[in-house]
Amino acid sequence: MGLRLLCVTAHPDDECFAFGGALALASLRQVETSIVCLTDGSAGSNRGPASSARELGLLRRAEFAASCRILGVNHHEILDYQDGQLEHQTLAKLATDLVQRIRILRPQVIITFGGDGGLNTHADHTAVSAAATAAFHWAGSPKRFPALGELYTPQRLYYLTANFFLEGRLRHIPAPWTLTLDVSSVLPRKREAMRAHTTQAPLMERASPIFDQHGGQEHYLLAASVVAQPATASTDMFEGVME
Repeated sequence: MGLRLLCVTAHPDDECFAFGGALALASLRQVETSIVCLTDGSAGSNRGPASSARELGLLRRAEFAASCRILGVNHHEILDYQDGQLEHQTLAKLATDLVQRIRILRPQVIITFGGDGGLNTHADHTAVSAAATAAFHWAGSPKRFPALGELYTPQRLYYLTANFFLEGRLRHIPAPWTLTLDVSSVLPRKREAMRAHTTQAPLMERASPIFDQHGGQEHYLLAASVVAQPATASTDMFEGVME
């Protein structure tokens, strides 16, 4: 069936701003890529021409789809959780939806945010990290949601991390990285996907100098693996992964 990658995010634009390099590289490698995004971003402060939260959500869904096409994503989905409120959802509810999709998509590798909430310490990102982590471990367990389809155990879970801090923002507490991806070859594609989020143009403008300085690499922590192993430095997310 080949290699399969699942990215679990909180908002439209996370897929490109945070994970765009990994997704674009995987696409070039003919890896089947999927994204599950939990909210439509309708509480965002950058609203473009939208006159209501509902209208903004519809715009951002369309932008998300355009960004996914640019990144070469095979499957993408936005769930119906409320933007800015994921921390108030139960872990069981969030994980149930993710376990179901893991058992359908059957990815060997899952990537998501770390518990720090990312560079902007967003609570939604932390909630997504917790839910994706639980789902990673529960998807193959006969004790968890047996009615949600055939059990499936992914091989690796990676958390996004970083080797720098945002000036003028509350500092996150990043995890040490074990994986460094050279994404310089796909950075133009990542930027193109970012530009597809037209309602977020002010964010794109503020982020541009950051990507000028740091955009050539993405850093990840190998948070879980079905193979017991020491933490070692790597440059290939799929090295040793069984198809």
